[in-house]
Amino acid sequence: MNMRSAITILFLFFVGTLVEAQYTVHKMINVGYVYQNQSFGEVGGKLMFLKNDDVIYRLGASALMGSANSEFAIMPKLQGDILFNFERNVDFYHSYYFLAGAEATNKYVAPKIGVTLFGILDLTGGYAFPLGNSGLNGKELKGLNVNFSLNIPTSFLHDMLK
Repeated sequence: MNMRSAITILFLFFVGTLVEAQYTVHKMINVGYVYQNQSFGEVGGKLMFLKNDDVIYRLGASALMGSANSEFAIMPKLQGDILFNFERNVDFYHSYYFLAGAEATNKYVAPKIGVTLFGILDLTGGYAFPLGNSGLNGKELKGLNVNFSLNIPTSFLHDMLK
């Protein structure tokens, strides 16, 4: 790591500690199913940032686990989502949101769109673009990408297990 990179990282760290956050952060456990030319189970965590309930931001990291060409494989996955619903005067406070985001693994990048119910139950679809020519155990990972996931808030689990 060169000196310029180290100074930039330290600067961003110290600026980040001095800025007061205006967003509330909620932690969630994420489990789901991903289809990307192959079926994968997904387990991970997400952070949900919200200032009001019109626009919500989520960042997550998880592991995709499945069998590719009869061999078990695990891939790391990073994702970012923006949830939005500008509807006013609804009975339930924004029971559904439209979702736009992207996910990236070490094998592909996939922009996605979809819907989510209360920010807890997601259904998204997109198209994956491969990174390099490697694939996963000889299986090419490009094309239609479908995600179904359940995001469980840790505060809910804490209250439930008391």
